[in-house]
Amino acid sequence: MNAYIVDDESLAIERLERLLSGFDSLHIVGHSNDSAAALAFLSSTDGAFVDVLFLDIQMPGMNGFELLGKLEQQPFVIFTTAFDEYALRAFEVNSIDYLLKPIEREQLDRALAKLGRLHSAERPDWQSDPHLPVLLRELAASLGVRASEYPRRIASRVGERVSFLALDEVTHFFAHDKLTYAVINGRQHSIDQSIAELERRLDPSRFLRIHRSVLVNLECIHELNSLFAGKLVVTLKDPQRTQLPVARDRVRILKTTLAI
Repeated sequence: MNAYIVDDESLAIERLERLLSGFDSLHIVGHSNDSAAALAFLSSTDGAFVDVLFLDIQMPGMNGFELLGKLEQQPFVIFTTAFDEYALRAFEVNSIDYLLKPIEREQLDRALAKLGRLHSAERPDWQSDPHLPVLLRELAASLGVRASEYPRRIASRVGERVSFLALDEVTHFFAHDKLTYAVINGRQHSIDQSIAELERRLDPSRFLRIHRSVLVNLECIHELNSLFAGKLVVTLKDPQRTQLPVARDRVRILKTTLAI
């Protein structure tokens, strides 16, 4: 089966391609981190040979539901998302499955086994249902409304278990050695999203990027400390009184945001 991947985060694409390389029955024909470019490919002659689409739901410009709504022929779809709040809506369009990020091999085994059973059968009625485009437009519109509300929690994987962290409790996010962590009460939780992606998806009135590798919860700032040579350090309200450096080009933005 031919597969195509659409995700606005390049690291997520790389991770999924690496996992899918272990399945001999699947051939990746392409990927895109731009939904408009993906639409162009899927609408082309080459796109007609795509059997399954691994599709992120929440993307800038055009979300996953909007993209599907613009396709004349519906492929099998396995949705990928970092937010479980979209999972039920993904199933409303009769997708094969949804994979909650960070995606693991066990999840793929389940989804591809289901895909194999359906792919070998007759074409499902829902793929040609004339009401499907209407449903997709409704879902896309509702997702746009919900996107303005911003997520209230984020997924973190601990071994085989996925836990959900309340964003109100996260003091900051930081990146180290190509991994991203959310910090709550000094404890680090692995997050399968980059700092740049978090900056795009989280409420900018609550979370501000103060360094290329640090995103801070503004409500958790206790004080600012000016050091020599114009350097600035943020001290948090947590019991550890964690200190975070502020990049020179972010000092003015931070002070403006805090109205000082």
